Amino acid sequence: MNSDRYEARRIAEDLEEPVDEASNLAAKLGLDPYPVNYWIVDYDEMNELIAYGGFQQRYPHWRWGMQYDQQQKQSQFLGGKAFEIVNNDNPSHAFLQESNTMADQKAVITHVEAHADFFANNEWFGMFADNPDAAAMLARHSDAIEEYMQDPDIDRAAVEKWIDSILCLEDNIDQHEPYAPVETEFREERPDDEIDREDVAEKLDELDLSEEVRGQVFDEEWLEAQRDDDGEVTFPADPQKDVLGFLREHGMAYDTDAGKAVAMTDWQREILEILRREAYYFAPQKMTKVLNEGWASYWESTMMSKEAFADADEFVKYADHMAQVLGSPGLNPYKLGLELWQYVENTTNRREVVEHLLKVDGITWRNFHDRVDFGAVQDHIAPDPMLSDIPASLDEFAADDPRVDAEALERARKGDVDIETYPWKVLTYEGLAERHYSLVEPANRGFVSRIGQEELERVSRYMFDTERFDSVADALADIDYTRGWDRMREIRESHNDVTFLDEFLTQEFVDENDYFTYEYTQSTGDYRVTSTDYEDVKKKLMLQFTNFGKPTVVVEDGNYNNRNELLLAHRYNGVMLDVEQATDTLERVFELWGRPVNLKTIVKELDEHDIEVAKRRDQEPEPEERGKLIRYDGEEVTVRDLDWDEVEHLGATDVDYDTKPDEWLA
Repeated sequence: MNSDRYEARRIAEDLEEPVDEASNLAAKLGLDPYPVNYWIVDYDEMNELIAYGGFQQRYPHWRWGMQYDQQQKQSQFLGGKAFEIVNNDNPSHAFLQESNTMADQKAVITHVEAHADFFANNEWFGMFADNPDAAAMLARHSDAIEEYMQDPDIDRAAVEKWIDSILCLEDNIDQHEPYAPVETEFREERPDDEIDREDVAEKLDELDLSEEVRGQVFDEEWLEAQRDDDGEVTFPADPQKDVLGFLREHGMAYDTDAGKAVAMTDWQREILEILRREAYYFAPQKMTKVLNEGWASYWESTMMSKEAFADADEFVKYADHMAQVLGSPGLNPYKLGLELWQYVENTTNRREVVEHLLKVDGITWRNFHDRVDFGAVQDHIAPDPMLSDIPASLDEFAADDPRVDAEALERARKGDVDIETYPWKVLTYEGLAERHYSLVEPANRGFVSRIGQEELERVSRYMFDTERFDSVADALADIDYTRGWDRMREIRESHNDVTFLDEFLTQEFVDENDYFTYEYTQSTGDYRVTSTDYEDVKKKLMLQFTNFGKPTVVVEDGNYNNRNELLLAHRYNGVMLDVEQATDTLERVFELWGRPVNLKTIVKELDEHDIEVAKRRDQEPEPEERGKLIRYDGEEVTVRDLDWDEVEHLGATDVDYDTKPDEWLA
C-alpha cells in the first residue's frame, strides 16, 4: 500500500469518533445539517481543491492553475494555512488536510457541521436547488466543455477565449431570483412551430423587408409590444439584471474573419449556459460569506470551547487555531460574522430578561436603571448548577425534566455513556441552551445594564402581556433560555450578508466592537478615520457585499438607438466604476453580443483648482457628478458626456442596495 494512503487511512480511523460525536452534538444544539462525508487529503490536493472551489472536477481552463499557484504562494510566503474546505452539496463533502493536528481536525469538523447546517437551511441556497447534486453537475459541465476542446472541428483557443469572455460577466446575474435555464424559458414562451424572432431588430432593419413580407413572417401583435413611443423596437421592457441570461437569449458571436455578427454555435450557447448555471450555484456562497462563516465560527467555538470538544491537551492549539482565523487582517468575515451572531444572541436574550423585569411591580422603562439591581439579576439568570457539573449531579436529575434526555440519562446511570468526555449527551436542546446562556458569560455580564432608554421604551411599547410579578426573582424564574438560539436559527433561514448587516448592525454594536470608517482625503493625501457613526459603518460594509462587492450593471436596451447595439447601465451608488476595467469588460461583452456595446455610468470629477483651494482650507473638495457613455464598436473605444437627464435615473438618492425582497425578511 502507498505510504501516503496508509497515513490518510490511519488519520481517518482516528477521526471516526470525533466525526460521529460532532454530528451528535450538532443535533443536540439544534443544527440540522446535510450529511457530511470527510476526506483526508495532502497539501497539494488541498490546494487543488481550493483552486477548484471545493470540488474535484471542473471544466478545463487556465484560471484554476492561476488560483492554485496563488494559493500555494500564499501558504509558502504569507504564512496562510488551509485548514479545510467544504462544499454546498447533499451530502456535503469536507476535505481535511492530513498535516493538521488533532485539535485542528476537531475544529474543522465542528466548523463543517455548522456550514452543512447553513447550506441545508438557508433559503438563498434553496433558490438554486433544495437538494443539490453539485459535484455531479460540475462533473457533467467539465466533461461537456472537455469534449468541445477535444473536437477537431472546434478550435481549442476559440473555446478558451469564449470562456474568458463569459467569466468577465460571471457575477452579472440576478442572484435574487431562482435559477432557470434560458433555453427552458425560451421554449415555454414560444411554441415549437413558431418562428424564432431573436434579433428581430436586425432582421427588420438590415434585411430591408417589405411591409407585405413583414406581415407574413412576423406577428404584428408581438412587434407592437416591442415598440416604444417613437416606433422603435425596444427590449427588454424593464432593465434586466441577468446580463448573462440576456446574452444567452439574444446575443450573437462576433466572427473576426467575416467582420460581422453571426449566430452563436451550439457549443457557444451551451458553454454560456453552463457557466451561467455555475454562477447561480456559487452565488449564495458569495452572498452569505459573513453570515455563513460567522455561523460556523459560533458553533465551532460553542462545541470546542464550551463543551470541551477539544481535550485539555488540545485546547492551547485550538486557541491558536482560532486566533489565526479571527486575527487575519483586513475585513475578516469570520470575525465580523461571529461578533454579529453573538450580538444577536445577546440582544435577544437581553430582551427576554428585560420584558420579564418590566412586568415587576414598580419597574417601568423610565425608572429601569434606578430600580433594578443588576447584580441580583445576574444571580437569578445563572444556569442551574447541576447543568455545569453533570457527572457529580447525575443522580439529581429528574427523568421528566425537559432539560434532560431521559433515555441518555438512564444509559448514563448504567455506565453506558461516557459523560466525563461527553456530558452534553444527557441534556436536551433546552438544557444546553441554559448551560451556555450567553448573558452570564464574563464578557457579557454588563450587557443587560447597558440597554438604552430608547430600546427600553420600544420594548415596553410592544408588551401586551398583562401578567405582573411581585419581585425580580419571581419574574426571572421562568425566562426562556432558548430564545437567543431560536432567533439565531430564524435569521439563518432567511438572511444574506446585506440584510444581516442592515438589520443588526447598530450603534451599540459599532461602539462595543470598535468599528469605524476611513477615507482617502485630498486635503492630507492619506487615509483618515472619518466616522464612528453606525450608519456610515453600515453603508461602507454593505457596499462591499452588495452584488458580491461588484458594480451592479443591467441591460437597459438591446436595440439602442434602433441600431441593434447593446446598452448596459451601471446602477451608481456613489462608487465610481474603474473606467479602464469597464472598457476591458466591454470588449469581452462585444464578443458575446457581436455588435457595438455601450455602457452608461456616472463619474466623479474634481477640478485641480478646487483641490488646491480645499487643501488650503483643510477641507475636502466636492466632486461634480457627470454622466458618461462608454462605447466599443469592435475596433475602438469612445467616451462621451451625457446630459444629466439621461443618467439621473441611475443614481441612488441614498445607497440602493437592491437586495431585500420583502418576502425574504425575517
